[in-house]
Amino acid sequence: MNGELLSATFVELTDTMVAGFDVIDFLHVLTDRSVQLLGVSAAGLLLADPRGELRVVAASSEAARLLELFQLQNDQGPCLDCFRSGRPVDAADLAAAAARWPRFVPAAQQAGFAAVQALPMRLREQVIGALNLFRSAPGTFPPADIRVAQALADVATISLLHERGMRHNDTLNEQLQTALNSRVIIEQAKGKLAERLGLDMDQAFKLLRDQARSRNRRLSDLAQDFIDGSDTLTRLTASTSQPQVNHGFLPTPTSAQNLPGSSGTSSGESGRHSGM
Repeated sequence: MNGELLSATFVELTDTMVAGFDVIDFLHVLTDRSVQLLGVSAAGLLLADPRGELRVVAASSEAARLLELFQLQNDQGPCLDCFRSGRPVDAADLAAAAARWPRFVPAAQQAGFAAVQALPMRLREQVIGALNLFRSAPGTFPPADIRVAQALADVATISLLHERGMRHNDTLNEQLQTALNSRVIIEQAKGKLAERLGLDMDQAFKLLRDQARSRNRRLSDLAQDFIDGSDTLTRLTASTSQPQVNHGFLPTPTSAQNLPGSSGTSSGESGRHSGM
């Protein structure tokens, strides 16, 4: 494991006092760094909204985002079990867990994943979400890696609560609702940008995020401006994109309609799942 990157990640996850703190970008740092540090294929993050409904708020890839959404739509999967119990849930070989999650396992396999480790985002008895790690090959997650992943999730949880405390007028529910609303806006902008430039969803998000960082703007603010036309992102052209490569993962949101047991809906990234 890269010690320097690990140290830098902990600094990033605790630095919530900067001006213009962006919750969505912060959560994407958590998923992206989890992949880089732990050697997993993808990572996803679920947070509960004020009504206790889980929402997909960050993912390192479109494949992971769609699989997280599939879990919510079908009310089944290790990430949901983790959130409900407040305890880690592991599946070193998803093929062996088909009886436990008969709809989720085929969908995960179709997406290219063979193992998953779900870790709670919790502070004492309060569980606000789950960090989920996916691997393309079966096998037990190393205990040291699980400890690091849980530490990252714990630090991120504490940082979110601390940032809430710095903004005295916001409750945790208000903060999470803002993050969830921002996620919807970003997904809309991502889809519009992908269609305009002929990109896949991962490429579109990377371009949008890079533009927000280069301009020192909140990701959600830039996304909203792009949607309503006040910022056309004219500097972005089709030449910016890279050739699309199909790695066997789900390429577009519409693919979720073809997953085994999928409800086929794409109107929102949510499900009705009550917390503890």
